[in-house]
Amino acid sequence: MKIWLKRIFWTLLILGVFVVFYLAGQTEANRIVNKPMVAIHSSDENTFLTEQELLKRLEFKILLNKNMRLKSLRVQHLEHAIALMPEVKEVNVFRELGANLQIDVTLRKPIARIFNMQGESYYIDQEGFMMNRSALHTARVLVFSGQIYQAYNPRIHCGFINNNNLKSSKIIDQIFHISNYVCNDPLMHRLIGQVYLDSKGDFILIPVLGEQQIVFGSAHNDKEVADKFERLKHFYKEALPHEGWNKYKEISVKYEGQIVCRK
Repeated sequence: MKIWLKRIFWTLLILGVFVVFYLAGQTEANRIVNKPMVAIHSSDENTFLTEQELLKRLEFKILLNKNMRLKSLRVQHLEHAIALMPEVKEVNVFRELGANLQIDVTLRKPIARIFNMQGESYYIDQEGFMMNRSALHTARVLVFSGQIYQAYNPRIHCGFINNNNLKSSKIIDQIFHISNYVCNDPLMHRLIGQVYLDSKGDFILIPVLGEQQIVFGSAHNDKEVADKFERLKHFYKEALPHEGWNKYKEISVKYEGQIVCRK
């Protein structure tokens, strides 16, 4: 008899434990998710994506709202949706103890802004990805305009063509090669403000100082771009201090090994 009583006791105890855990789980699942703790990391003082805009987009996609319960929260779906935003480079979404949610986002850094022939405007980041323009602020980067027909497409990755023997890279790739160099060179970053692509396929650099224009020509790969900029820097450092900034109307580094000036 005592054996049966013990069995009944342990059975009821185990069932009781399961019931307690089940009810606790149900209570936890029905808790309201706290307002997410959002951390946005950007190398620019002005960000292309704010916490308010991020939460607004997630709410629009019905992935997050102020009355959402834990049982409806899909962390992986949240992370995937944020990763697809063109401004976002990296994202990590995780749930902490209780009903707390952490969203950690690293933004892309734009290095060039493009105005194409279709009237579109978009950015290219330092890794060659396209970014849509932001209503929040305008980045101070190199501006490209002229005979550019490439439409905005966040799935396109430019700059990956870097074969020194290749002479047929796309215009968007050449834009990346130029802007990537200028962004990382202190002198050129301060000197060059705009770039125009003419009907012959030549890039024309417009300096911030001086009245001249710089005929750069093509920019098929990093080696070609670096060589042209090195010749240009040498000219600016050695010749212009003696000749004056406004003596020449045109400076050309289009052809290999040459600097051609026109008064």
